[in-house]
Amino acid sequence: MKSLQIRFLAVFWLLRCADWLQGPYFYETYSSKVFNGVPASLSTVSNLFLTGFASTALFGPFVGRMSDGRGRKRGTLAFCLLYILGAASTKSGVLGVLLLGRVMGGIGTSLLFSAPESWLVGDAMTVEGGGDYLGETFGLAYAGDSIVAIIAGQLAAIAASKRGPTGPFELSTVFLVLGGILASFLWKENVASNSDGDSTKVTIRDAFSLIAKDKKIAMIGATQALFEAAMYIFVLQWPPAITAAIGSMFGEGVATPYGTVFSCFMASCLLGSSIFSKVTSKASPSSNTVEKTTSVMLALATLGMASATFLTSGVIPGLNILYPLMASFFVFEACVGMYFPSIGTLRSKYIPDSHRGVIMNLFGIPLNALVVSVFLSIKFLGVNGALGVSSLSLGLATASMLALRSMIGKKEEDTSAAIP
Repeated sequence: MKSLQIRFLAVFWLLRCADWLQGPYFYETYSSKVFNGVPASLSTVSNLFLTGFASTALFGPFVGRMSDGRGRKRGTLAFCLLYILGAASTKSGVLGVLLLGRVMGGIGTSLLFSAPESWLVGDAMTVEGGGDYLGETFGLAYAGDSIVAIIAGQLAAIAASKRGPTGPFELSTVFLVLGGILASFLWKENVASNSDGDSTKVTIRDAFSLIAKDKKIAMIGATQALFEAAMYIFVLQWPPAITAAIGSMFGEGVATPYGTVFSCFMASCLLGSSIFSKVTSKASPSSNTVEKTTSVMLALATLGMASATFLTSGVIPGLNILYPLMASFFVFEACVGMYFPSIGTLRSKYIPDSHRGVIMNLFGIPLNALVVSVFLSIKFLGVNGALGVSSLSLGLATASMLALRSMIGKKEEDTSAAIP
Protein backbone atom coordinates (compact mmCIF):
# COMPACT_ATOMS: atom_id res chain seq x y z
CA MET A 1 0.00 0.00 0.00
CA LYS A 2 2.92 2.35 0.69
CA SER A 3 4.18 1.70 -2.83
CA LEU A 4 0.72 2.50 -4.21
CA GLN A 5 0.56 5.72 -2.20
CA ILE A 6 3.95 6.86 -3.50
CA ARG A 7 3.03 6.09 -7.12
CA PHE A 8 -0.32 7.87 -6.82
CA LEU A 9 0.87 10.94 -4.89
CA ALA A 10 3.85 11.59 -7.19
CA VAL A 11 1.53 11.86 -10.19
CA PHE A 12 -1.36 13.54 -8.36
CA TRP A 13 0.74 16.40 -6.97
CA LEU A 14 2.35 17.11 -10.36
CA LEU A 15 -1.06 17.28 -12.05
CA ARG A 16 -2.53 19.44 -9.29
CA CYS A 17 0.45 21.80 -9.53
CA ALA A 18 -0.26 22.21 -13.25
CA ASP A 19 -3.89 23.02 -12.46
CA TRP A 20 -3.00 25.52 -9.71
CA LEU A 21 -0.51 27.27 -12.00
CA GLN A 22 -3.25 28.14 -14.49
CA GLY A 23 -5.62 29.73 -11.99
CA PRO A 24 -4.04 32.98 -10.72
CA TYR A 25 -3.49 34.55 -14.15
CA PHE A 26 -6.67 33.37 -15.87
CA TYR A 27 -8.30 36.81 -15.94
CA GLU A 28 -5.13 38.68 -16.88
CA THR A 29 -4.34 36.25 -19.69
CA TYR A 30 -7.69 36.57 -21.43
CA SER A 31 -8.25 40.26 -20.67
CA SER A 32 -4.91 41.02 -22.39
CA LYS A 33 -6.24 39.72 -25.74
CA VAL A 34 -7.19 42.10 -28.55
CA PHE A 35 -9.83 41.12 -31.11
CA ASN A 36 -10.07 43.18 -34.30
CA GLY A 37 -8.24 46.02 -32.63
CA VAL A 38 -10.56 46.02 -29.60
CA PRO A 39 -9.33 44.82 -26.16
CA ALA A 40 -11.23 41.89 -24.68
CA SER A 41 -14.18 43.08 -22.63
CA LEU A 42 -15.24 41.79 -19.22
CA SER A 43 -18.16 40.10 -20.98
CA THR A 44 -15.81 38.22 -23.31
CA VAL A 45 -13.62 37.05 -20.43
CA SER A 46 -16.74 35.97 -18.53
CA ASN A 47 -17.97 33.97 -21.52
CA LEU A 48 -14.60 32.23 -21.78
CA PHE A 49 -14.81 31.40 -18.08
CA LEU A 50 -18.34 30.03 -18.43
CA THR A 51 -17.35 27.98 -21.48
CA GLY A 52 -15.02 25.92 -19.29
CA PHE A 53 -17.71 25.30 -16.69
CA ALA A 54 -20.32 24.42 -19.33
CA SER A 55 -17.93 21.95 -20.98
CA THR A 56 -17.31 20.22 -17.66
CA ALA A 57 -21.05 19.83 -17.07
CA LEU A 58 -21.94 18.75 -20.63
CA PHE A 59 -19.10 16.35 -21.39
CA GLY A 60 -18.21 15.17 -17.87
CA PRO A 61 -20.51 12.10 -17.74
CA PHE A 62 -19.37 10.94 -21.18
CA VAL A 63 -15.64 11.23 -20.47
CA GLY A 64 -16.27 9.62 -17.06
CA ARG A 65 -17.91 6.68 -18.81
CA MET A 66 -15.00 6.40 -21.25
CA SER A 67 -12.50 6.54 -18.39
CA ASP A 68 -14.30 3.77 -16.48
CA GLY A 69 -14.67 1.59 -19.57
CA ARG A 70 -11.32 2.13 -21.28
CA GLY A 71 -9.09 2.72 -18.28
CA ARG A 72 -8.48 5.31 -15.55
CA LYS A 73 -4.80 5.56 -16.48
CA ARG A 74 -5.82 6.44 -20.04
CA GLY A 75 -8.25 8.99 -18.61
CA THR A 76 -5.44 10.61 -16.62
CA LEU A 77 -3.19 10.74 -19.69
CA ALA A 78 -6.08 12.22 -21.70
CA PHE A 79 -6.36 14.95 -19.05
CA CYS A 80 -2.67 15.79 -19.50
CA LEU A 81 -3.08 16.05 -23.28
CA LEU A 82 -6.23 18.18 -23.10
CA TYR A 83 -4.74 20.54 -20.53
CA ILE A 84 -1.55 20.93 -22.59
CA LEU A 85 -3.62 21.84 -25.66
CA GLY A 86 -5.74 24.22 -23.56
CA ALA A 87 -2.61 25.90 -22.19
CA ALA A 88 -1.14 26.21 -25.68
CA SER A 89 -4.32 27.90 -26.91
CA THR A 90 -3.69 30.87 -24.58
CA LYS A 91 -0.88 31.99 -26.90
CA SER A 92 -3.42 32.60 -29.67
CA GLY A 93 -5.20 35.87 -30.37
CA VAL A 94 -8.10 34.18 -32.20
CA LEU A 95 -11.32 34.03 -30.19
CA GLY A 96 -12.36 30.69 -31.72
CA VAL A 97 -9.07 29.09 -30.69
CA LEU A 98 -9.42 30.46 -27.15
CA LEU A 99 -12.97 29.11 -26.88
CA LEU A 100 -11.82 25.70 -28.13
CA GLY A 101 -9.03 25.80 -25.55
CA ARG A 102 -11.55 26.47 -22.80
CA VAL A 103 -13.67 23.53 -23.99
CA MET A 104 -10.63 21.24 -23.80
CA GLY A 105 -9.78 22.65 -20.38
CA GLY A 106 -13.33 22.00 -19.16
CA ILE A 107 -13.27 18.40 -20.37
CA GLY A 108 -9.83 17.99 -18.83
CA THR A 109 -11.11 19.27 -15.49
CA SER A 110 -13.80 16.57 -15.40
CA LEU A 111 -11.05 13.98 -15.92
CA LEU A 112 -8.74 15.51 -13.31
CA PHE A 113 -11.37 15.25 -10.61
CA SER A 114 -12.42 11.68 -11.42
CA ALA A 115 -9.83 9.58 -13.28
CA PRO A 116 -6.87 9.70 -10.80
CA GLU A 117 -9.13 9.10 -7.80
CA SER A 118 -10.91 6.23 -9.57
CA TRP A 119 -7.54 4.74 -10.51
CA LEU A 120 -6.37 4.91 -6.89
CA VAL A 121 -9.51 3.28 -5.49
CA GLY A 122 -9.54 0.60 -8.19
CA ASP A 123 -5.89 -0.27 -7.57
CA ALA A 124 -6.28 -0.19 -3.78
CA MET A 125 -8.99 -2.83 -4.00
CA THR A 126 -6.43 -5.24 -5.49
CA VAL A 127 -4.24 -4.88 -2.37
CA GLU A 128 -5.19 -6.85 0.73
CA GLY A 129 -6.65 -4.35 3.19
CA GLY A 130 -5.94 -1.53 0.75
CA GLY A 131 -9.38 -0.01 1.18
CA ASP A 132 -8.65 0.61 4.87
CA TYR A 133 -5.86 3.04 3.94
CA LEU A 134 -7.79 5.17 1.45
CA GLY A 135 -8.74 7.76 4.08
CA GLU A 136 -5.07 8.12 5.01
CA THR A 137 -4.10 8.40 1.35
CA PHE A 138 -6.67 11.10 0.62
CA GLY A 139 -5.55 12.98 3.72
CA LEU A 140 -1.94 12.93 2.50
CA ALA A 141 -3.01 13.86 -1.04
CA TYR A 142 -4.89 17.01 -0.07
CA ALA A 143 -2.55 18.09 2.70
CA GLY A 144 0.22 17.98 0.12
CA ASP A 145 -2.08 19.69 -2.40
CA SER A 146 -2.30 22.75 -0.14
CA ILE A 147 1.50 22.99 -0.06
CA VAL A 148 1.62 22.47 -3.83
CA ALA A 149 -0.88 25.32 -4.28
CA ILE A 150 1.29 27.72 -2.26
CA ILE A 151 4.37 26.76 -4.29
CA ALA A 152 2.42 27.01 -7.55
CA GLY A 153 1.29 30.54 -6.68
CA GLN A 154 4.91 31.63 -6.29
CA LEU A 155 6.00 29.82 -9.46
CA ALA A 156 3.13 31.44 -11.39
CA ALA A 157 4.25 34.90 -10.28
CA ILE A 158 7.83 34.20 -11.41
CA ALA A 159 6.69 32.77 -14.76
CA ALA A 160 4.40 35.76 -15.37
CA SER A 161 7.19 38.23 -14.60
CA LYS A 162 9.44 36.56 -17.17
CA ARG A 163 7.02 35.43 -19.88
CA GLY A 164 3.95 37.59 -19.42
CA PRO A 165 0.47 36.45 -18.28
CA THR A 166 0.64 33.27 -20.37
CA GLY A 167 3.90 32.26 -18.65
CA PRO A 168 2.16 30.21 -15.92
CA PHE A 169 0.22 28.30 -18.61
CA GLU A 170 3.47 27.52 -20.42
CA LEU A 171 5.08 26.35 -17.17
CA SER A 172 2.07 24.15 -16.38
CA THR A 173 2.78 22.08 -19.49
CA VAL A 174 6.10 21.02 -17.97
CA PHE A 175 4.33 19.55 -14.94
CA LEU A 176 1.68 17.96 -17.15
CA VAL A 177 4.35 16.23 -19.25
CA LEU A 178 6.18 15.02 -16.13
CA GLY A 179 2.93 13.77 -14.58
CA GLY A 180 1.98 11.99 -17.79
CA ILE A 181 5.38 10.30 -18.04
CA LEU A 182 5.25 9.10 -14.42
CA ALA A 183 1.70 7.79 -14.85
CA SER A 184 2.74 5.96 -18.02
CA PHE A 185 5.57 4.11 -16.27
CA LEU A 186 4.35 3.80 -12.65
CA TRP A 187 0.64 3.08 -13.07
CA LYS A 188 -0.84 -0.11 -14.38
CA GLU A 189 -4.20 0.18 -16.10
CA ASN A 190 -7.44 -0.58 -14.32
CA VAL A 191 -11.01 -0.38 -15.58
CA ALA A 192 -14.43 -0.43 -13.95
CA SER A 193 -15.32 -3.77 -12.41
CA ASN A 194 -18.38 -5.24 -10.73
CA SER A 195 -18.60 -6.68 -7.22
CA ASP A 196 -17.00 -9.91 -8.43
CA GLY A 197 -13.96 -8.05 -9.77
CA ASP A 198 -14.92 -8.66 -13.41
CA SER A 199 -14.74 -5.84 -15.95
CA THR A 200 -18.14 -4.42 -16.83
CA LYS A 201 -19.66 -2.29 -19.58
CA VAL A 202 -20.25 1.25 -18.38
CA THR A 203 -23.42 3.14 -19.32
CA ILE A 204 -24.75 6.49 -18.16
CA ARG A 205 -28.28 5.07 -17.89
CA ASP A 206 -27.10 2.39 -15.47
CA ALA A 207 -25.31 5.07 -13.44
CA PHE A 208 -28.57 7.01 -13.10
CA SER A 209 -30.30 3.79 -12.03
CA LEU A 210 -27.69 3.14 -9.36
CA ILE A 211 -28.13 6.64 -7.95
CA ALA A 212 -31.92 6.28 -7.94
CA LYS A 213 -31.80 2.89 -6.21
CA ASP A 214 -29.20 3.76 -3.57
CA LYS A 215 -30.16 6.90 -1.64
CA LYS A 216 -26.76 6.92 0.07
CA ILE A 217 -25.08 7.58 -3.29
CA ALA A 218 -27.62 10.32 -3.98
CA MET A 219 -26.86 12.00 -0.63
CA ILE A 220 -23.12 11.88 -1.30
CA GLY A 221 -23.77 13.39 -4.72
CA ALA A 222 -25.91 16.15 -3.23
CA THR A 223 -23.23 16.90 -0.64
CA GLN A 224 -20.54 17.06 -3.33
CA ALA A 225 -22.53 19.26 -5.73
CA LEU A 226 -23.73 21.69 -3.05
CA PHE A 227 -20.41 22.07 -1.21
CA GLU A 228 -18.29 22.48 -4.34
CA ALA A 229 -20.80 24.93 -5.85
CA ALA A 230 -20.49 27.03 -2.67
CA MET A 231 -16.70 26.78 -2.93
CA TYR A 232 -16.57 27.95 -6.55
CA ILE A 233 -18.95 30.83 -5.82
CA PHE A 234 -16.68 31.80 -2.93
CA VAL A 235 -13.64 31.76 -5.24
CA LEU A 236 -15.31 34.42 -7.38
CA GLN A 237 -16.48 36.59 -4.48
CA TRP A 238 -13.74 36.69 -1.84
CA PRO A 239 -11.51 39.18 -3.74
CA PRO A 240 -14.14 41.96 -3.99
CA ALA A 241 -15.38 41.23 -0.44
CA ILE A 242 -11.89 41.60 1.08
CA THR A 243 -11.04 44.58 -1.12
CA ALA A 244 -14.16 46.40 0.09
CA ALA A 245 -13.33 45.55 3.73
CA ILE A 246 -9.74 46.80 3.35
CA GLY A 247 -10.97 49.98 1.64
CA SER A 248 -13.43 50.60 4.45
CA MET A 249 -10.73 50.20 7.10
CA PHE A 250 -7.71 51.85 5.46
CA GLY A 251 -9.27 54.02 2.78
CA GLU A 252 -9.94 53.56 -0.93
CA GLY A 253 -6.99 52.88 -3.18
CA VAL A 254 -5.08 50.70 -0.72
CA ALA A 255 -3.76 47.63 -2.56
CA THR A 256 -5.18 44.24 -1.59
CA PRO A 257 -2.45 41.60 -1.00
CA TYR A 258 -4.22 38.85 -2.95
CA GLY A 259 -1.15 36.61 -3.02
CA THR A 260 -0.72 36.75 0.76
CA VAL A 261 -4.42 36.13 1.32
CA PHE A 262 -4.34 33.15 -1.06
CA SER A 263 -1.34 31.70 0.79
CA CYS A 264 -3.19 32.08 4.10
CA PHE A 265 -6.19 30.29 2.58
CA MET A 266 -3.96 27.42 1.50
CA ALA A 267 -2.40 27.27 4.98
CA SER A 268 -5.95 26.97 6.37
CA CYS A 269 -6.64 24.14 3.91
CA LEU A 270 -3.48 22.40 5.07
CA LEU A 271 -4.69 22.67 8.66
CA GLY A 272 -8.03 21.13 7.70
CA SER A 273 -6.43 18.23 5.82
CA SER A 274 -4.10 17.59 8.76
CA ILE A 275 -7.04 17.51 11.17
CA PHE A 276 -8.80 14.98 8.94
CA SER A 277 -5.72 12.75 8.85
CA LYS A 278 -5.30 12.99 12.63
CA VAL A 279 -8.93 12.11 13.36
CA THR A 280 -9.24 9.23 10.89
CA SER A 281 -5.86 7.68 11.74
CA LYS A 282 -7.20 6.71 15.16
CA ALA A 283 -10.51 5.33 13.88
CA SER A 284 -11.23 1.73 13.01
CA PRO A 285 -12.03 1.05 9.33
CA SER A 286 -15.51 -0.24 10.24
CA SER A 287 -16.50 2.90 12.17
CA ASN A 288 -18.48 5.81 10.76
CA THR A 289 -15.89 8.36 11.85
CA VAL A 290 -15.65 9.97 8.39
CA GLU A 291 -19.42 10.46 8.20
CA LYS A 292 -19.49 12.07 11.67
CA THR A 293 -16.45 14.26 11.01
CA THR A 294 -17.85 15.39 7.66
CA SER A 295 -21.16 16.38 9.27
CA VAL A 296 -19.39 18.56 11.83
CA MET A 297 -17.15 20.06 9.14
CA LEU A 298 -20.14 20.96 6.95
CA ALA A 299 -21.91 22.62 9.87
CA LEU A 300 -18.80 24.71 10.62
CA ALA A 301 -18.48 25.66 6.94
CA THR A 302 -22.11 26.80 6.94
CA LEU A 303 -21.56 28.92 10.05
CA GLY A 304 -18.39 30.44 8.61
CA MET A 305 -20.06 31.40 5.31
CA ALA A 306 -23.22 32.62 7.05
CA SER A 307 -21.04 34.83 9.25
CA ALA A 308 -19.32 36.27 6.16
CA THR A 309 -22.71 36.88 4.55
CA PHE A 310 -23.91 38.78 7.62
CA LEU A 311 -20.73 40.85 7.84
CA THR A 312 -20.88 41.93 4.18
CA SER A 313 -24.57 42.80 4.36
CA GLY A 314 -23.95 46.21 5.97
CA VAL A 315 -26.64 45.60 8.57
CA ILE A 316 -24.48 47.26 11.22
CA PRO A 317 -23.24 50.57 9.75
CA GLY A 318 -19.68 51.57 10.60
CA LEU A 319 -18.70 48.09 11.77
CA ASN A 320 -15.05 47.23 11.03
CA ILE A 321 -15.56 43.87 9.36
CA LEU A 322 -12.06 43.08 8.02
CA TYR A 323 -10.77 40.88 10.84
CA PRO A 324 -13.99 38.92 11.54
CA LEU A 325 -14.51 38.53 7.78
CA MET A 326 -11.02 37.08 7.36
CA ALA A 327 -11.63 34.77 10.32
CA SER A 328 -14.86 33.54 8.70
CA PHE A 329 -13.08 32.88 5.43
CA PHE A 330 -10.24 31.05 7.21
CA VAL A 331 -12.77 28.78 8.94
CA PHE A 332 -14.37 28.00 5.60
CA GLU A 333 -11.01 27.28 3.95
CA ALA A 334 -10.05 24.93 6.79
CA CYS A 335 -13.31 23.11 6.08
CA VAL A 336 -12.37 22.95 2.38
CA GLY A 337 -9.13 21.26 3.47
CA MET A 338 -11.15 18.66 5.37
CA TYR A 339 -13.76 18.30 2.65
CA PHE A 340 -11.68 16.84 -0.17
CA PRO A 341 -10.18 13.87 1.72
CA SER A 342 -13.57 13.34 3.39
CA ILE A 343 -15.57 13.20 0.15
CA GLY A 344 -12.90 11.07 -1.52
CA THR A 345 -13.12 8.54 1.31
CA LEU A 346 -16.93 8.53 1.25
CA ARG A 347 -17.01 8.02 -2.52
CA SER A 348 -14.60 5.09 -2.22
CA LYS A 349 -16.89 3.62 0.45
CA TYR A 350 -20.30 3.99 -1.16
CA ILE A 351 -19.93 4.44 -4.93
CA PRO A 352 -19.44 1.11 -6.75
CA ASP A 353 -16.31 0.76 -8.84
CA SER A 354 -18.39 -0.32 -11.82
CA HIS A 355 -19.55 3.28 -12.44
CA ARG A 356 -17.28 5.38 -10.23
CA GLY A 357 -16.01 7.85 -12.85
CA VAL A 358 -19.33 8.45 -14.59
CA ILE A 359 -21.25 8.91 -11.30
CA MET A 360 -18.68 11.41 -10.02
CA ASN A 361 -19.10 13.42 -13.22
CA LEU A 362 -22.90 13.23 -13.10
CA PHE A 363 -22.71 15.03 -9.76
CA GLY A 364 -20.85 17.81 -11.59
CA ILE A 365 -23.94 18.72 -13.66
CA PRO A 366 -25.96 20.38 -10.84
CA LEU A 367 -22.72 21.78 -9.40
CA ASN A 368 -21.82 23.63 -12.59
CA ALA A 369 -25.43 24.64 -13.27
CA LEU A 370 -25.60 26.37 -9.87
CA VAL A 371 -22.26 28.14 -10.31
CA VAL A 372 -23.14 29.37 -13.80
CA SER A 373 -26.58 30.55 -12.62
CA VAL A 374 -25.03 32.60 -9.83
CA PHE A 375 -22.37 33.99 -12.14
CA LEU A 376 -24.98 35.08 -14.70
CA SER A 377 -27.04 36.70 -11.92
CA ILE A 378 -24.14 38.42 -10.17
CA LYS A 379 -25.28 41.94 -11.13
CA PHE A 380 -28.56 41.28 -9.33
CA LEU A 381 -27.12 39.30 -6.40
CA GLY A 382 -23.97 41.30 -5.70
CA VAL A 383 -21.21 39.95 -3.47
CA ASN A 384 -23.46 39.66 -0.43
CA GLY A 385 -26.18 37.83 -2.35
CA ALA A 386 -23.68 35.38 -3.85
CA LEU A 387 -22.24 34.62 -0.41
CA GLY A 388 -25.82 34.12 0.79
CA VAL A 389 -26.36 31.52 -1.94
CA SER A 390 -23.15 29.81 -0.79
CA SER A 391 -24.44 29.75 2.80
CA LEU A 392 -27.73 28.20 1.71
CA SER A 393 -25.92 25.66 -0.44
CA LEU A 394 -23.68 24.66 2.48
CA GLY A 395 -26.71 24.33 4.76
CA LEU A 396 -28.33 21.95 2.29
CA ALA A 397 -25.05 19.99 2.01
CA THR A 398 -25.07 19.61 5.81
CA ALA A 399 -28.66 18.34 5.67
CA SER A 400 -27.68 15.82 2.97
CA MET A 401 -24.84 14.45 5.08
CA LEU A 402 -27.10 14.19 8.14
CA ALA A 403 -29.59 12.27 5.97
CA LEU A 404 -26.79 9.89 4.97
CA ARG A 405 -25.88 9.32 8.61
CA SER A 406 -29.54 8.63 9.38
CA MET A 407 -29.69 6.02 6.62
CA ILE A 408 -26.54 4.34 7.90
CA GLY A 409 -27.87 4.32 11.47
CA LYS A 410 -31.17 2.81 10.36
CA LYS A 411 -29.36 0.10 8.37
CA GLU A 412 -27.22 -0.78 11.41
CA GLU A 413 -30.33 -1.01 13.59
CA ASP A 414 -32.03 -3.30 11.06
CA THR A 415 -28.90 -5.48 10.89
CA SER A 416 -28.73 -5.74 14.69
CA ALA A 417 -32.42 -6.66 14.89
CA ALA A 418 -31.93 -9.39 12.28
CA ILE A 419 -29.19 -11.13 14.33
CA PRO A 420 -30.80 -13.83 16.53
